[in-house]
Amino acid sequence: MESARWRVEPGAPFDLGTIDPGDTSPAPGDKKITNAAVKELRDRLAELQGRLYAAGDQALLVVLQAIDAGGKDGTIKHVFKGVNPQGCKVTSFKQPNSTELSHDFLWRIHQNTPHKGMFGIFNRSHYEDVLVVRVHDLVPEHVWRRRYELIRNFENELSVEGTRIVKFYLHISKEEQADRFRRRLERPDKRWKFSHADLEERKHWDDYRAAFNEAIASTTTETAPWYVIPGDHKWFRNWCVLTTLVETLEDINPQYPEPADDLPSPADVV
Repeated sequence: MESARWRVEPGAPFDLGTIDPGDTSPAPGDKKITNAAVKELRDRLAELQGRLYAAGDQALLVVLQAIDAGGKDGTIKHVFKGVNPQGCKVTSFKQPNSTELSHDFLWRIHQNTPHKGMFGIFNRSHYEDVLVVRVHDLVPEHVWRRRYELIRNFENELSVEGTRIVKFYLHISKEEQADRFRRRLERPDKRWKFSHADLEERKHWDDYRAAFNEAIASTTTETAPWYVIPGDHKWFRNWCVLTTLVETLEDINPQYPEPADDLPSPADVV
């Protein structure tokens, strides 16, 4: 399976510094050829989603994490283009509100996990509670560190109950992040996405790198694996994510339910 190339295996040594964010192998070809393959993969994803929705006995949870400007929004826009909106829900997790903070950190997450038959897509996720809180010292280390085990248990519970989990870290270089910030400032249709806070967060690049390294290594499991996707080239990122999702759904192999025994023939419908 192609996706094994990007999968982080449990217990294996892991360091983002060893993964080239500009890598484009093993793409089918150049950007034009790969984009043609992306279209075919999107069609296949839509077909498999239709079967998952009809079967209604399993769900797929897609977790997207990245540094600022890493491509989470773009991935959602380009990868899930063409899927049935009735069977797909996107949840973006912002800074928790007062109600959410009064519960355990997984409370707001569990409420948004996908129903059977559904795609659930998390734009950021429960992983913010071992990333941002660590980098900015929002909670003591003994609090965020024990959350790795809580996350593993939570994801295992979802898996046992019929939710397949696929987690993507969209891996871009510091130089690419700077280029994307500059392009946002140059374009009126993108400028609204830029915040002065983005530059403040950029100062913590190394701290976030360390946090992601440990979070990914500590929470990749057989039932909820992490995939580190080289993301400097958006066309390659889209192909990688689609390839992984299609392979995952083909492994689930959802089937249309058997029709009722007493269905009329088409000729009987008048």
